[in-house]
Amino acid sequence: MRLLVTGGTGFIGSHFIQRAIGEGNDVICLRRSGSIPKISLTKQPKWIDGEYEDDFQDSFRNADLLVHIASHSTNYPYDTLENCLLHNVTRPLAFLQNAKINGIQNFIIIGSGFEYGLSGENFKFIPTDAPLLPQVTYSVSKAVGSLVFAQWALQNKLKLKYLRLFHVFGEGEDESRLWPSLKRAASNGDDFKLTSGEQIRDFTNVSEIAKKILSEVKEFNVNAGETQIKNIGSNNPQSVKDFSEYWWDHWKAVGKLHFGAKPYRDDEVMRFVPDLTNSK
Repeated sequence: MRLLVTGGTGFIGSHFIQRAIGEGNDVICLRRSGSIPKISLTKQPKWIDGEYEDDFQDSFRNADLLVHIASHSTNYPYDTLENCLLHNVTRPLAFLQNAKINGIQNFIIIGSGFEYGLSGENFKFIPTDAPLLPQVTYSVSKAVGSLVFAQWALQNKLKLKYLRLFHVFGEGEDESRLWPSLKRAASNGDDFKLTSGEQIRDFTNVSEIAKKILSEVKEFNVNAGETQIKNIGSNNPQSVKDFSEYWWDHWKAVGKLHFGAKPYRDDEVMRFVPDLTNSK
């Protein structure tokens, strides 16, 4: 299969193209000039340096499916709402439209479980039709994008899967996130301060996420004009405390975990777990 991919140098995108190429797919990746993958790739895709607005007509030709993974301002401190909307909605829509004009009919767009935001307080397992109540500029822009892209697919009779990912961790993750921070402290022999760790989350290793996205590529059974929305996760809810203790023991850390040393955020959603059985 010939795949056109955005975000191939990012955390999730790097792992996805590694797996996609490893399984024999022809992968073409759009990247900004000078951008380097978050992990070392065993085989390189065909890289195309440029921006969304450039002319990629030759690259679009004969592509079976476009996988849009690129996202702007995914980690704290988040960019302004205006910039998040520009880079997560307006510019990608123009790129997708160009792909459509040049013959691509099948699309997978990667969203975020954080689009549900405060809905996590109302559901033991968050369904795909839960209200979108995002809390920060990044997730607001992703929620807006999910509505815009679904309408675009409907109007143009295109086939779209929209995948909302929950709590991805692993190699290549931003150093400010929990798992890399834990790993760094363990490696340095330091203690590590956390909240009490009672938050329940659905953590999934990025290698498994890449496998799940590729599975959605292989099983692309979507009708023209339809958007299938799916939650993607591990189906293994656990507390932040249990998650942290597991990896601390796994790395044989000599320091101590200090639970309760940090306060919860004022807007902390204590349980944030996807329903993985429900899609629309």
